[in-house]
Amino acid sequence: MTQHTLQGRSEDEVLWFQRRSFLQAAAAWTSMGGFAAAQAQQRTNIVELQGDALLNGERLTPQQTIQTGDSLQTGPGSHLIFVLGNSAFQVRQNTRMTVERGSSLSLVSALRLLTGAVASVWGKGTSRQIVTPTLTAGIRGTGVYTEVLPEQNFRSYFCNCYGTVDMNAGRDNAVSQSVYHQSFWGEAEPKNGRYLTPAKAINHTDEEMERLAALIGEQTAWQIAGRRGTHDGSGYMEDRPVSEHPAMRGVPR
Repeated sequence: MTQHTLQGRSEDEVLWFQRRSFLQAAAAWTSMGGFAAAQAQQRTNIVELQGDALLNGERLTPQQTIQTGDSLQTGPGSHLIFVLGNSAFQVRQNTRMTVERGSSLSLVSALRLLTGAVASVWGKGTSRQIVTPTLTAGIRGTGVYTEVLPEQNFRSYFCNCYGTVDMNAGRDNAVSQSVYHQSFWGEAEPKNGRYLTPAKAINHTDEEMERLAALIGEQTAWQIAGRRGTHDGSGYMEDRPVSEHPAMRGVPR
């Protein structure tokens, strides 16, 4: 299993994919045809719900369907896994977010994360964003992990686990092209004049992203390559100088 670093999160939160309940739910979801079949048969798109969560301010049940335009909130010790269109989401405890509508009822145009954390895998598409209080990420087909820290003035953490992402924080922007976890901080206040700074890979694992990708019939970049990288937040399979991180490009030495 991936060696991972925790910062303000528990081991149990990142090992949800090992639970028997999830393994059974994921197998059932796949065998029943995934999202398209669930939509055609008017079944729920919730793969697993543990603990308490709210949908548009009302208590969420496993039988309900999450749609674009909905707001979600998870309680302490809770987590939620659902599929919407060609995207899969794992919502950590104490999270508040909205999934905004795209060109159709089942296509997400933006995930607005107010607080908490979400791991997500997105199938190919255009004009989609993840928005937090301190950064905006324009995503295509990719797997990402996003976290907002209210105790740090809503500083945001973002990891492009694989794929291409257009990053923006304050007046800073960068293009992230990652095959293995390229991580950023969206700073609430500039650090050495920068709002977009490099980060280490924290609070998520390869296995999480693999399980989410499987829910939409995809594989991660490292599964396709058949090898893993250094899991240091650089985004590469091999060691590279810190200066090659996109958040460091253009910074005077």
